[in-house]
Amino acid sequence: MLQPPKNSISFLHRNSLFFSVVILIALVGVAVQYSVADGCWMPRAARHAVRVVPCIGVMIMIAFISQRFWHTWAYWIYAGTLLLLFLVELLGVVGMGARRWIDLYVLQIQPSELMKIALVLALCRHYSALTKYEILSPGTHIKPFLMMAIPFGLILKQPDLGNALVLACVGFGVIFLAGIRLWTVSITFLIGIYCLPFAWRHMHAYQKRRILIFLNPDQDPLGAGYHLLQSKIAFGSAGFLGKGFLKGTQSHLNFLPEKHTDFVFTALCEEFGFLGGSFLLLLYVILIALSYFMTSIVRGYFGRLMGSALTFLLFLHVFINGSMVMGLLPIVGVPLPLVSYGGSSMLSTSIILGFILNIARHNSLRLGGG
Repeated sequence: MLQPPKNSISFLHRNSLFFSVVILIALVGVAVQYSVADGCWMPRAARHAVRVVPCIGVMIMIAFISQRFWHTWAYWIYAGTLLLLFLVELLGVVGMGARRWIDLYVLQIQPSELMKIALVLALCRHYSALTKYEILSPGTHIKPFLMMAIPFGLILKQPDLGNALVLACVGFGVIFLAGIRLWTVSITFLIGIYCLPFAWRHMHAYQKRRILIFLNPDQDPLGAGYHLLQSKIAFGSAGFLGKGFLKGTQSHLNFLPEKHTDFVFTALCEEFGFLGGSFLLLLYVILIALSYFMTSIVRGYFGRLMGSALTFLLFLHVFINGSMVMGLLPIVGVPLPLVSYGGSSMLSTSIILGFILNIARHNSLRLGGG
């Protein structure tokens, strides 16, 4: 299973820029967690920093596992993660009004974070076994839709609208990248529009309020619209250079909610301004661009499809989190990779990055480079 190349040090050296960007983003996360705790390492900044080391280890370990292993066990990984989602309903830990975590005593894991990766693996395995003509057949996509629908419903029931939407987006992304016909996409889109009233009736009251507040933030400034308005105040008052490290008024006076998770980007921008926010976004752009270029040249269809899908998943997290805290999307609770506090989020991000390195390494081996 483990197949470390003879010149593994050379492989790591060739991807030093990739690792440097990952570590820089994680260090930004540590700094923000330290700041939002009023200059204290505990309870979050120290834990966030400690988690970086094992997560880098997980990333490297996944990179050196044979791609054949992941292809062979893709369905089993999906089935095991789906089982964890069912166990959440029976044994899950309730936090912030939702049942999303399983307590393993050593750590708490959020299966919905892992399911996004497991779904990509399973869908890529499915499409890699098909010919071009089979992919163009509408019946071929029934199985992938079912593989998406079951975890989507379970995650939505927790309730976790953010991860459910990300799961659906990345699932449809894999199907689109696999080569689905345009008219099939159009029909699916129309069906989705038709199902919106049904979905609206089954949404929780607070989820409906978030969408309505997104359309009109001033409707309830002290209630459902409070989060978004405080976020906009923090952004607007920061200016170009920000208020300075440990000097963010909205976050330190506790006006800004969830400043260590969902609104961590707002807390960063309040203290470091437009310049600091742009620097972090530039790091993400470099990371996503590197991920795309490292995986887009892969010869194997399974690896190329998986690399594109996982890069898209990484982009979705950054785009949705940044957009929701600026009022461009409804607030749905999607963490910012490597910066938001949370073990499951950091673990899932490290797994995504590990697979991207795995695909790049597999390509270098095939091309005789490693």
